Amino acid sequence: MESPTFAPIVLFVYNRPAHTLKTLKALEANALAADSPLYIYADAARSTGDQPLVEAVAQVIKQPWKFKSITLIQRQENWGLAKNVMDGVTAVLARHKRVIVLEDDLECAPVALAYFNQALTRYQDEEKVMQISGYMYPVAEAEKLPETFFFRVANSWGWATWERAWQHFNADIHALTDDFSEQDIYDFSIDGKENFWKQVQQLKAGKINSWAIRWYASVFKKNGLILYPRDSMTRNIGTDGSGTHSDIERTYDVSLAQTSPQYFPAEITESKAGFEAIKYFYATRKGSWANRGIKYLRKIIHKF
Repeated sequence: MESPTFAPIVLFVYNRPAHTLKTLKALEANALAADSPLYIYADAARSTGDQPLVEAVAQVIKQPWKFKSITLIQRQENWGLAKNVMDGVTAVLARHKRVIVLEDDLECAPVALAYFNQALTRYQDEEKVMQISGYMYPVAEAEKLPETFFFRVANSWGWATWERAWQHFNADIHALTDDFSEQDIYDFSIDGKENFWKQVQQLKAGKINSWAIRWYASVFKKNGLILYPRDSMTRNIGTDGSGTHSDIERTYDVSLAQTSPQYFPAEITESKAGFEAIKYFYATRKGSWANRGIKYLRKIIHKF
C-alpha cells in the first residue's frame, strides 16, 4: 500500500542559531516529521555584524535532521523576511500544492504536524477556508471554545495553506485596501480592537515591510476564513527582543497542545464565540495604564 503524502514544511531562518535549534528540535519531535519534506530558506547577512550569527545558523540547519528530505536554499544576498516568505511559499506550493510554514522563532507542539495535515486534507476543497493557523491566543475561558473553529484573521505564527488559496495573495497593499470603507476598516480591525489598519497605513508609508498584513488583507478581500485550534500548536519563542520585528513580550505566551483535535467544524462560518473571545483578548491584552507604563519602561531598558 502506498504511504500517505504529508505536506512539506518550509522554514525561514536568519541569524538566531539558538532559536533555530529549538525550532528544529521541536519540529523533529513530531511523529510525522520523518515522513515530511523540509525546505529551509536561509537569508544572507544584512551586515557584517550579522555574518557570524548567519554562519552559526548554517551549521544548525546542516545537521542530520530526521525528515523525509531536506532542501536548503541559502540566499547569496539579503532578501529580508517579507520577500523570502512570499517567494518561498510560492515556490513550494508550485511543486506540492500545500505547505506548512514556520519561522525560526516558532516552537511547535508534538502533534502540530498531525493537526496541520488533517486540517489541510479536511478543507482542501473548501474555497472559503484559506489558511490553517497553528497559533491560538491565550484567551480567557478557552475551555468553552470548540476544539477548532473559524476566525477571520490570518495568523503568521505557524500556519498552512494551499496553492488554491495562496493564488489570491496580492503584494500590492494599495490595490487591496484603497477601496476599504469605514465598515471594512472596522471589521478588518476586529471591531476596532486591534491595530491591523495601522499596519496597513505603516506599510503604505514605507515604515514596515510586512508580508503578513498583506496576506490577511488578501484573505479579508476574498471573505476567507482561517481555522484555529483551541489549544495552540505553536508558540513564539522570539519575543525576547532578538527578532527583526520583536520586542520583549509575554502577552502572547501559551502552553502547547498535547493532543490533536478530533473535532473540525462542518459549517464554514466564523465562530461567534471564537470571535468574541479573541476580540476581548485584543481589547484587554495591554492591561491597565500602569501596566502599559511598566512594559514601556522595560522595552526602553532593554534597548540600553
